[in-house]
Amino acid sequence: MTKPARPEKEELLRAIGPLQLTLYAAGSMMGAGIYGLIGKAAGQVGSAVWASFLVALVAALLTGLSYASLASRYPKAGGAAYVTHRAFRKDLLTHVIGLATACSGLTSIAAGAWVIGENLSTFKALAAVPPVVIALAYVLLMAGIVFRGIRESIWANMVCTFIEAGGLLLVILVGARFWGSADLFDIPTPTQGAATGLVPLLIVQGAALTFFAFVGFEDTINVGEEVKNPRRTLPVGIIVAMGLTALLYVGVAITAVSAIPWRELANAKAPLAAVMDKAAPWLPGWTFVIITVFAVANSALVNYVTASRLLYGMARDGRLPAPLSKVHAKRRTPHVAIGVLLAIVAALVLMGNVTQLGEATALLLLAVFSVVNIALLVLRKRPGEPRGAFEPPAVVPILGAVVCVSLIVVRVATGDLAAPLTAGALIVVTLVLYAVMHRPSPLAKLGHHRSP
Repeated sequence: MTKPARPEKEELLRAIGPLQLTLYAAGSMMGAGIYGLIGKAAGQVGSAVWASFLVALVAALLTGLSYASLASRYPKAGGAAYVTHRAFRKDLLTHVIGLATACSGLTSIAAGAWVIGENLSTFKALAAVPPVVIALAYVLLMAGIVFRGIRESIWANMVCTFIEAGGLLLVILVGARFWGSADLFDIPTPTQGAATGLVPLLIVQGAALTFFAFVGFEDTINVGEEVKNPRRTLPVGIIVAMGLTALLYVGVAITAVSAIPWRELANAKAPLAAVMDKAAPWLPGWTFVIITVFAVANSALVNYVTASRLLYGMARDGRLPAPLSKVHAKRRTPHVAIGVLLAIVAALVLMGNVTQLGEATALLLLAVFSVVNIALLVLRKRPGEPRGAFEPPAVVPILGAVVCVSLIVVRVATGDLAAPLTAGALIVVTLVLYAVMHRPSPLAKLGHHRSP
């Protein structure tokens, strides 16, 4: 009896349902940023920080809706890189967009590893262990979970999402009694560089800072090949996740500035922990350390899954070395890509200071979003392209691209040159890699001169 033919290549496992995807998307947005971001935003906007989160939601939702449409059209690993190539058919642009997205995830993982190392080293049992060792062990654990399988990654994501969302809900519940005790439009005074008449401008400036609290579209679209019924599940998951995240963020922002004056909140090293100290002094201080660890771990897990699927998708399309497209026969995960990413992230962790690199990749990510919004406009007009299960009006990607480009201009104009220069250096690295990948081999040259 002949054995049934095996497929030429193992494929990724479709194991993600609607609930899992919604929590996955929410977990990618609800990262550790809110736990520290609230203080920085309060220092810039004052008590109106809640309004900045609302404006940021509207701005992010424009790009989020574009991603929702593209995800229902093309549920492919490779995300922005795949969409960019399909729209513009420019290999170099596709290469830069794909690697820029991967860089943003890798630096986030490395930065998060240091946060976890420093937080856990405050416990007596780990006081003698250097934070860098804890950080490296944490990265190794993340790689193990991602290699183990998408089901295991999704379950770990769900546990982390429930814990970090529970932490935000706890802040709202214990601090709700302070609501109404503060002026929610109290902003920095003219002596602090602002005028009362500039409330809308300040809120928009704060939105530029809080915009990234809602970013998670790329993480979601990259698992498209592992989602059940992706045409419907992907857009619904993205939109519902953004709504849930917005409710929690606005509630936490109002609670924080109501419980603690915004000037004190801006100077607090751990803003939400300070809120909890006042609203719930009976709660052990280590509680929010643990919640922060789970929040950071969730962001890293999602970024690791995204980066590995991105490399897998680009390699499968011939844009990166072929071994990166291999799928483990038993685990059904891109094990080679996962291993390569582990080595890169470990190197970033050992570098120590990845903050500047993270700020640079934020600029790159905004550039990616700009290109993706324009790509949707191109694909909508092209005959023969599949229709999405969700189709926003053309004004949505147009405004999405405008918002992202505007945020790039604001960040470059108001900050130092370190981040733009680092972003430029990263682009140069991707160009060098592109040149190496597309260099003709000596055998190819010989074959070109042979007679038929």
